[in-house]
Amino acid sequence: MDKKDHLPADTALSVMGGITSSHDGMASSPRKRFVKKDRTIPVDTLTEKIRGKSRLHLAKGITLLESITAADKEAGQKLLLNLLPLSGNSIRIGITGVPGAGKSTFIEEFGLMLCDAGHKVAVLAIDPSSTITGGSILGDKTRMEELARHPNAFIRPSPTAGTLGGVHKKSRETMLLCEAAGFDIILIETVGVGQSETVVRGMVDFFMLLVLTGAGDELQGMKKGIMELADGIIVHKADGDNLRNAKKTVREYRQLLHFLQPASPGWTTTSQPVSSIEKTGLEDVWKTILSFKELMDSGGHWEMRRQSQTKDWFLSMINDRLIDTFFAEPGKKEQVAELEKALLQGNLTVTGAVDRLFG
Repeated sequence: MDKKDHLPADTALSVMGGITSSHDGMASSPRKRFVKKDRTIPVDTLTEKIRGKSRLHLAKGITLLESITAADKEAGQKLLLNLLPLSGNSIRIGITGVPGAGKSTFIEEFGLMLCDAGHKVAVLAIDPSSTITGGSILGDKTRMEELARHPNAFIRPSPTAGTLGGVHKKSRETMLLCEAAGFDIILIETVGVGQSETVVRGMVDFFMLLVLTGAGDELQGMKKGIMELADGIIVHKADGDNLRNAKKTVREYRQLLHFLQPASPGWTTTSQPVSSIEKTGLEDVWKTILSFKELMDSGGHWEMRRQSQTKDWFLSMINDRLIDTFFAEPGKKEQVAELEKALLQGNLTVTGAVDRLFG
């Protein structure tokens, strides 16, 4: 006899027999395999929704463009081709600046002013990427909460994914989709990575540089290359005790700009004080941009710049495709690794290594 049969029924050590049926009284069924649902939206449907000004479907369209899968790439290009005739009718504004200049704060207040005036504003906030996951770090959408809630605004944060110039590889295509969705002002906030901002200059109509107050040594240290790209320089945070210094900085920039090559033909780059907190100077910035557009249109430079940008985009994509195709060839990555090892050991010159690679 089992030892537990001698234990009293009311003791905690007593073990009761279980039931033989299933817990819910139902017969057991074979375990079903999880099947992921296909949530792909047909391109034609996506095209019509974006034409209908749907911000939700615009976001889905941009996600499709940014995808790296072969099927999504093909679908994304078809979508772009469908919407291309509706693009090109916006003012594209690039905004860069030193860290701490308040780019996101400026964009939010500037964007709200434009939205309240009846414009539709799309903000492409380019975040630096995490080296671990590749995702955005700054989260600009969370830093522009009020603008994100405005019915006339659309904010799309995108990681740079290691792209030189502080922009995403698909920023140009994203811009075209936003235009097709009816957004007449596109604001592109860049990471701010020095002279590689030429990439941004090559995709916008008006390029704006945000700087901080306090001229003198800081002004001398400003990179001439970036200033030569700018159509407008905004001395930001011109409020409170800082207002006097801001006005002084504006004067010094205006003096300096006379000695620089203008970024756009026939246009004199301006310098203006702006306070996003007190909402001063924002309307003056918009008037400057409109004056710029009028001048560029009258001289035919607006369309010429757009055509030049399209050619540059084409050549840039050729370079990207050549690099991708090269490393996609079987054995190329391994060959590069071997040549790198020989270089580090001093057994080969860089020129010799390249000659072997392409020999």
